[in-house]
Amino acid sequence: MLSFQSSKNVLSLTEDLLVRIYELLAAESDRKSFRLVCREFRRIDSLTRRHLRVIRIEFLPILLRKYPRLQSLDLSACPRIDDGVVSLLLTRVGPGSNSPSLGHWAWGLKSLVLSRATGLRFSGLEMLARACPCLESVDVSYCCGFGDREAAALSSAVGLRELNMDKCLQLTDVGLAKIAVGCSKLEKLSLKWCMEMTDLGIDLLCKKCVDLKYLDVSYLKVTNESLHSIASLLKLEVLGLMACPLIDDVGLQFIERGCPSLKVIDVSRCEGVSSSGLIFVVRGHRNLLELNAGYCLSELSTVLLHQMKNLNHLEVIRIDGARISETSFQVISANCKSLVEIGLSKCVGVTNMGIMRLVSACINLRVLNLTCCHSITDAAISAIAYSCRSLVCLKVESCNMITEKGLCQLGSFCLLLEEIDLTDCCGVNDKGLEYLSRCSELSCLKLGLCTNISNKGLSYIGSNCLKIHELDLYRCTGIGDDGLEALSNGCKKLRKLNFSYCNEVSDRGLGYIGRLEELSDLEMRALHKITGVGLEAVAVGCKRLADLDMKHCEKVGDSGFWALAYYSKNLRQINLSYCGISDMALCMVMGNLSRLQEAKLVHLSNCTVEGVELALRACCVRIKKVKLFAPLRFMLSSEILEILHARGCIIRWD
Repeated sequence: MLSFQSSKNVLSLTEDLLVRIYELLAAESDRKSFRLVCREFRRIDSLTRRHLRVIRIEFLPILLRKYPRLQSLDLSACPRIDDGVVSLLLTRVGPGSNSPSLGHWAWGLKSLVLSRATGLRFSGLEMLARACPCLESVDVSYCCGFGDREAAALSSAVGLRELNMDKCLQLTDVGLAKIAVGCSKLEKLSLKWCMEMTDLGIDLLCKKCVDLKYLDVSYLKVTNESLHSIASLLKLEVLGLMACPLIDDVGLQFIERGCPSLKVIDVSRCEGVSSSGLIFVVRGHRNLLELNAGYCLSELSTVLLHQMKNLNHLEVIRIDGARISETSFQVISANCKSLVEIGLSKCVGVTNMGIMRLVSACINLRVLNLTCCHSITDAAISAIAYSCRSLVCLKVESCNMITEKGLCQLGSFCLLLEEIDLTDCCGVNDKGLEYLSRCSELSCLKLGLCTNISNKGLSYIGSNCLKIHELDLYRCTGIGDDGLEALSNGCKKLRKLNFSYCNEVSDRGLGYIGRLEELSDLEMRALHKITGVGLEAVAVGCKRLADLDMKHCEKVGDSGFWALAYYSKNLRQINLSYCGISDMALCMVMGNLSRLQEAKLVHLSNCTVEGVELALRACCVRIKKVKLFAPLRFMLSSEILEILHARGCIIRWD
């Protein structure tokens, strides 16, 4: 507690000094503590805040009035925003006649995230584009209602430099043409999954937006003609072509002769691309920094390896799924010494000797993916640990021959390790976790299907790895309440946790989980010992919970679901399939959770058809995706199904 004199000294600081102190606070929790000190500190927060992510749309008017100098506004968690809301916000902000007008928050706005705002149409977008003269970046990805008219409205934002239109399924070449003509200053554009796009639209884009530095056309059915157009972009640095089925080596030959500034290319999962196509790319771009060719190569050819000798600046290479030899590792290590990441997931031919040769020269590796490289043993892990002291991410899922010896080396040398995936590594035991816990920087640990670990091993993690925010214990049957207690005592920053099928967990364990205030994603399927008491503890304690999967938790009664409906206001996704929830509790959950976007409601044995229909009516305004028991397709009224479809809700039948 500060003394009166100390408080007086703090409050005597000038506004300029307080602003500089505030700007040094990187963590949001620290900034929250700052603004709670007093009114003056809260005023400094209001004047200084430049970024705002809104969680609940009902607070948006108040927040915009409170923070008039925003440069970045993220509304991705508010899918209910529509033209009417936008009109209201641009007319007045907040209750009362003295509320400030639009200029106080829109005039300085540079970045706007509207992802999944399915209710927003051309009228609202046109108002926003006109009201925000400084707008440089817009994200309308996954807006299922975004089509050509909406693109035309957005094109009036002539200062746009970044635009994300991923999965805008109604967008065609016509809409892209409007954007290309109106927003000629674009430098970054993402069109992934815009399935109506053709070569014609890409050609016009490349002619009008000559300053493009980043272009992603992944999953589009464009042909080599588009690559011919893209090759004319002199400033292009990043090109995404993932899973484009109609492009092949001939198209990449255009890239060889064009795009002189290209640094990153992704042709992963392109069925028509072979080593010959990559040779064209490598031969024409010796300053390439990143090459992603996962699951498109059958093997690394000798000619391609020879060309790779010239890639002295290459930092990232992903060749997942290819056949690779020990000689290939030797060539890569001898010539690509700047590598910081290499992806070898499911590669055939990865051996201990090959990895040893690779890491002997590539000592700067920070990310290494060896998923499903089944021949890897402790010898390779020891070589990695000894050579790559800067390693931050290691993925060795299904590498069954890794034991505590390899983990001992990682714990001794890779002290910067932040993420490790040991899923299905049956050789991992409690002793191995003790060694691994020396890596105090760990933030993500995946131990799914590691059946030889117990509460003892988890206690080492809970005691030493205090920065962990993601932990996967899927089917770790030796984990019970005591292990969760150790986690809750040490890992206070845990945000994502999976302990599905850990059958020894009971209500006592969920009580410990309720202490994790930052938890947002919880998966706890098939826990047969938990009841409504345990679920209530989670609902009360974990106020930030956004994603909950409790499929097959049959013994949880209505008391738990009532608590969920009352306390878990931030839930966006929920899986209640095979749970014993009643009609009334289901209606409360679906009606009260105002941010709920996705629900899985399969085989609810205690619910009637009428109860399910009533629950769907309670949430039909906001729900975006729902999974239902297949026979209900013929039992639910046509009216409710039509309402859901009209509001853009996707229904899956199981």
